[in-house]
Amino acid sequence: MAAIYNEGIVDRTATFETNPRTAADVLSWLDGRHPVVVIEDAGRVVAFARTSASSGRCCYAGNADFSVYVARAARRGGAGLAAMTGLLEAARAAGLSKLLSGVFPENAASRALLRRLGFREVGTYERHGQLDGVWRDVVIVERLL
Repeated sequence: MAAIYNEGIVDRTATFETNPRTAADVLSWLDGRHPVVVIEDAGRVVAFARTSASSGRCCYAGNADFSVYVARAARRGGAGLAAMTGLLEAARAAGLSKLLSGVFPENAASRALLRRLGFREVGTYERHGQLDGVWRDVVIVERLL
């Protein structure tokens, strides 16, 4: 999972993060409250989707942020769809009521996948964060579970 996430960091199309993650970093994502789905092909992890707290306020406890990452070699082969389909099921089972995320506007593949799965684009946060010294927008997506 760390290797796939690190590809996303290098590609600069899916995250504001710039520091590579280690396996220990990824282990911290497995908190027992927020679902993580891993897709394997021939014993190798090729994609994952995960949730995390969207807010520390208890009134938002049913909401979760999510992300989905697919290994470069497995992109456009259905692994992202499988990861997100599994995540939707796992999030419902965990008692979550809504998933949210921010997607770079130019990440057409991710936006198409999310539309296919019933996510709606709520709006755009302009100049939401800087990546390599450049302000970037993010399209906000959500789906009720």
